[in-house]
Amino acid sequence: MAPRSNPTARQIRLGAELRKLRVAAGLKAREVAAFLDSTSAQMSQIEAGISGVSAERVRRLANHYECEDEAFVDALATVAEERSRGWWDDYRGVLPQVNLDVAEAEHHATFMREVVITYVPGLLQTPDYARAVFRYMRPDLTEAELAPRVEHRMMRRRAIEGDKPTPYETIVHEFALRIRVSDRRTSLSQLQLILEEIERGHAVVRVIPVHRDGFPGADASMMYLGGRVPKLDTGLLDSPTGTLFIDAEEHLNRLRTLFRTVRESSLEPLESRDFIHRLMKEL
Repeated sequence: MAPRSNPTARQIRLGAELRKLRVAAGLKAREVAAFLDSTSAQMSQIEAGISGVSAERVRRLANHYECEDEAFVDALATVAEERSRGWWDDYRGVLPQVNLDVAEAEHHATFMREVVITYVPGLLQTPDYARAVFRYMRPDLTEAELAPRVEHRMMRRRAIEGDKPTPYETIVHEFALRIRVSDRRTSLSQLQLILEEIERGHAVVRVIPVHRDGFPGADASMMYLGGRVPKLDTGLLDSPTGTLFIDAEEHLNRLRTLFRTVRESSLEPLESRDFIHRLMKEL
């Protein structure tokens, strides 16, 4: 397979997992290259996600590494063989790679959990809300650059609204629901969309009221995506330099704990729905 100039986060993750298996087996890249009748350079490219790898080769490698976790190996082989284009590929060269990576990760997730403190979750934003947020974050964008960003964000809802919707639970702070990123009409439409997604069963929404005691997590924003097996779960964190993809088990454990902790500070789904209804009346 020809080397990739710009591997996706999913391709990089596959290579990283293969490298972890090799290291755990105590083997050098050159030793595995000899086993595959390949080169150390190609092994490095595979483990960096730069070169593709077939499902058959993934299984050969896993067997050579004496990995006995069949479910995990099956999941890796599935990642290797999933090469079909997704709707996000239409934005390649138009939007930053990370935007495409997030959409692809959401598409393949078995479940999604999110905590948002300052903004309405991207998967639940209206076009006007998203436009206002993008304009604030990137005032330098022209309309030609802004439009595909808004469109891409709306397209991401396919993950929770499609024929096989991914279970999605989000915890959002009251502040995010109250802040008018644009005007009253935009805020009303935004709250109405959230209620509609709740009623359609596309999202489980929990609200953290501002008066809630015992919530020190002002920086708790995160997204957690379930993989085909827990070892392939992924965390997403926004940082000043962009979105970080988290795959280290110790860090994933922290995100799991964080979600459980924040959930304890939130209202139950039915209470949250009623809370949003009351907010609409106050606007």
